[in-house]
Amino acid sequence: MPLLRFDLIKGRTPADIKKLLDTVHDAMVEAFDVPESDRYQIVHQHEPYEMVVEDTGLGFKRTEQFVLLSIVSKKRTAIQKQLLYRLTAERLATICGIASTDLMISITENENTDWSFGLGEAQFITGKL
Repeated sequence: MPLLRFDLIKGRTPADIKKLLDTVHDAMVEAFDVPESDRYQIVHQHEPYEMVVEDTGLGFKRTEQFVLLSIVSKKRTAIQKQLLYRLTAERLATICGIASTDLMISITENENTDWSFGLGEAQFITGKL
């Protein structure tokens, strides 16, 4: 955990998606100090008409490269979140060619009791994690 869901407009190659996922994972590991093997990522691809993503009045234009990153995670500090936002935007621009205006991140926080990684157990509660 964290659990990352990527909403993308269809049209990226499998190699482009892999690079996107790897880049965001690296930023997550650094910003949230999670283990390298703590990787849960799901990609949803949509037709262009299925995503209406405006700029909330900030004055920039979205393109077909838009990435909506939804994260479910235990509580993180404001500093950790800001670091994640910055690292993700910088690295996606540098490594993937995705403009920072084409990135939106939303974090939903939950508690250790809200996770089961299998076996019908809450591993954070049982002490296995």
